[in-house]
Amino acid sequence: MIKIYYKPDCSTCKTALALINETTSEEQELVEYLITAPGEEEIKQLLQMLGIKAEQLVRKKEKLYQEKYKDKKISNARWIKILSKNPVLIERPIVVYGDKAVIGRPPETIVNFLKKN
Repeated sequence: MIKIYYKPDCSTCKTALALINETTSEEQELVEYLITAPGEEEIKQLLQMLGIKAEQLVRKKEKLYQEKYKDKKISNARWIKILSKNPVLIERPIVVYGDKAVIGRPPETIVNFLKKN
């Protein structure tokens, strides 16, 4: 099963879903992460699967980031708390397949990811 964290009206997410549907017939679980926000443990698991630090998952163009967090030194643990409370700051889409995950920016990275796994 492929788990996809996405925002329905995001053009990159729409492109990513189309590419996934073209690439595989694997069953999908769609998570509208702004409605069903991942908790701290889920974010930790995603970061482990992605192989990145929490700050690398942050949408740096978001208004909230620009106004509140830009240029601040924030620990990994603190970023995890911030992301769980402010899911709008989480980069999207995130595709999870097995025990690995990828951020679908650009969306074509998802195709390579699915072909490797």
